[in-house]
Amino acid sequence: MDLVIVESPAKAKTINKYLGPNYKVLASMGHVRDLPSKDGSVDPEDDFAMRWQNDAGKSKTITEIARSVKEAERVILATDPDREGEAISWHVLEILKAKKVLKDKPVERVVFNAITKNAVLEAMDNPRAIDGPLVDAYLARRALDYLVGFTLSPVLWRKLPGSRSAGRVQSVALRLVTERETEIEAFVPQAYWTINAHLKNGSNAPFEARLAAYDGTKYGRHDLTDADLAGSIKSMLEQADISVAKVEAKPVRRNPYAPFTTSTLQQDASSRLGMSPSTTMRVAQRLYEGTEIDGETVGLITYMRTDGVQMAPEAIRSTRKLIGEKYGEQYLPKDARLYSSKAKNAQEAHEAIRPTDLFRTPDQVKRYLDADQAKLYQLIWSRTMASQMAASVSERTSVDLTATHGGHSADLRASGSVITFDGFLAAYDTGASSKDDDDKRLPPITERDRITQEKIEATEKFTEPPARFSEASLVKRMEELGIGRPSTYAATLAVLQDRDYIEVEKRRIFAKDKGRLVTAFLEAFFKRYVEYDFTASLEEELDQISAGERDWRDVLRAFWTAFSASVDEISELRITQVIDALNDLLGPHIFPDKGDGSDPRKCPACDDGQLSLKISRYGAFIGCSNYPECNYTRQLAANDNDGEAQAGPVVLGEDTETGEQITLRDGRFGPYVQLGEEAKPKRASLPKGWDRAAMDLEKALRLLSLPRLVGAHPETGKDIMAGIGRYGPFVLHDGKYANLESVDEVFEVGINRAVTVIAEKAASGGRGRGAPAALKTLGDHPDGGAVTVHSGRYGPYVKHGKINATIPKDTKPEDVTMDQAIELIAARAAKAGKKPAAKKKAPAKKKAAAKKTAAKKKAASGE
Repeated sequence: MDLVIVESPAKAKTINKYLGPNYKVLASMGHVRDLPSKDGSVDPEDDFAMRWQNDAGKSKTITEIARSVKEAERVILATDPDREGEAISWHVLEILKAKKVLKDKPVERVVFNAITKNAVLEAMDNPRAIDGPLVDAYLARRALDYLVGFTLSPVLWRKLPGSRSAGRVQSVALRLVTERETEIEAFVPQAYWTINAHLKNGSNAPFEARLAAYDGTKYGRHDLTDADLAGSIKSMLEQADISVAKVEAKPVRRNPYAPFTTSTLQQDASSRLGMSPSTTMRVAQRLYEGTEIDGETVGLITYMRTDGVQMAPEAIRSTRKLIGEKYGEQYLPKDARLYSSKAKNAQEAHEAIRPTDLFRTPDQVKRYLDADQAKLYQLIWSRTMASQMAASVSERTSVDLTATHGGHSADLRASGSVITFDGFLAAYDTGASSKDDDDKRLPPITERDRITQEKIEATEKFTEPPARFSEASLVKRMEELGIGRPSTYAATLAVLQDRDYIEVEKRRIFAKDKGRLVTAFLEAFFKRYVEYDFTASLEEELDQISAGERDWRDVLRAFWTAFSASVDEISELRITQVIDALNDLLGPHIFPDKGDGSDPRKCPACDDGQLSLKISRYGAFIGCSNYPECNYTRQLAANDNDGEAQAGPVVLGEDTETGEQITLRDGRFGPYVQLGEEAKPKRASLPKGWDRAAMDLEKALRLLSLPRLVGAHPETGKDIMAGIGRYGPFVLHDGKYANLESVDEVFEVGINRAVTVIAEKAASGGRGRGAPAALKTLGDHPDGGAVTVHSGRYGPYVKHGKINATIPKDTKPEDVTMDQAIELIAARAAKAGKKPAAKKKAPAKKKAAAKKTAAKKKAASGE
């Protein structure tokens, strides 16, 4: 028997069917070991020695692989055909060597770009050794990311409390987003005028022309900024004689795009299908690993992590054959189209992303796929087909017109185009439109035509700020700059969102204040390491390692020498120096010009205070220099979500009992109401759903009255209180909480309702905040015990035994598969230092007690 090791259970299942009973296929469940998440796992003083730790959640998997190796005649490592796949194979091999189970058994490495029977069998016939330079490139990247993260992040935590982490690639990607945000804020709209003439030709067919020049001066799109001149031109044109000066028509050929790479697939899936990069990669993974069609599991697309745009010759032949059959010979160019990558730092070359069989059309397979899989397969299939089709042909017509009156002259231009042959657009319509009027079809116009005018329009417009990045445009920009690798872009964006540095709304990326602070700090004190050119040049060095041209330790030494010196220097900075630098860098954002000449940093609550950035253990905020005499604070941004300036304390009225003022204020954690101005005044945050603009004295008094006494419990005689807490509205009795349905109920709940709610909570076993009922059961875990999907307070999660693992934001709970759940649970168990629940013999009482005690200690330590 031969043992084949792959990454995922789905891949193992498919390959096992192809290879037959003489092979045993096991899944490593991804990486089997990693650097421990503690300082010292990479030691620069010991020539960058890396201390690996087996994944605690994979212990049973590793044991099973080792046991199977003993029984096997040959070991075949068949992980993915990229750097991470090579690394997994290397890690598995290193573990097997350490366990001394290989002895003299042959170990081979095979790679295949598609999970089809032919591809797998051909790979088995052409084994090779582990690719050393590729593993070295992995080691260099892993060490770099570790050293940057574990060296830079603690500096951030100490000097910029509230920030969470910084990374080699994520910090540069964040800089792109925050710089765009700064450009938008600094943008000052400029007025300009457009002059459009609504005309008719000799056949009385309407068309439009725009101003191109006036009295010999050319005017581009934004050049006409004088309102009086625009009015004069309009008046002149309304009285002018207009004639045709020149008509030019020429064909325009447009060639198709290359087949998809990882980056272009993410971009198109985002713009066309609304899929985030992480969703795109997850769905593509499932198409690659295969689905069951007519009783056979087949991989539907080639490997989806690639920078390559070339296709295998047999795939090109198959595509061209289908084009001829489906669209006709006129759609087939004489010669096959060959593409080469234009991406900076192109990764180890693989084929482009394409269907494994073009004759397996989207209509034929969609009944076997879910909605997202069907849409993505359609996109990949269409792009692959189009890449080998004939160019589209358009006829673009330009008409130059001359207008004269009263000694003045103006040049007008009309342009338009019409597709005369759709070519590749028949399979893959790009949906792209040209600027201005280039896509409008003009009526037939000749130089002899008599032109009449219907209306002349002079329209005032304003220049617009640069658009915020979409996920697609950010991925494109990162690829253009050579930052990171397309295969990691989805993870990079996910980390930035998880760290609360950015947010994505309506497919646009917004930089959050926490992210802007981190970027400003890095630009002030670690500028070199967030420079685009430096990051790209480091990527080039890493690529040279994978090509066998550089030694990975030499690259690390050069980086670490300069980087560690910078860290040592910054570590000596005082917090006040950091605040001063951030005040300067973020000044236009946090202290915007009011437009009336007044000091934007003047405190609105006192006469002589100056506003400044303040840093607490909870993060950054704006406070007055006269603290504690003046306790004015507000959130970091000067604008709230509605774009209106946040004012200082707003007086709502006086408390009827104390006579003290009640004010509405903005704090670090949102708006709140405050009673009086004492050292420790009573405060109450606005509940979720309450509008700041709708706050009045009555509502403020109600909030400040909490918690309120509902009455004495009829059985115990103990007080029942109602209030609003971290988890929402509640009633409290004898140290036990029970949730109320709404905030309004807090102010209205009576003793009978409160007693009922408390009794219902007690009857449910006090698990009101525990695990809710399962949304669905996925089946039994390989270690025993059911795996279920739940909806929790912090989002959906999968559960196995006592292990809860959060489902990624871009994954719908109903779409989670058993394979995904097992991976999530294993990752969570490893992070928490736990082992998944397993079927075991009943332990001795002493052992059980010891484990219970250890578990309590572990929980107390926050692990």
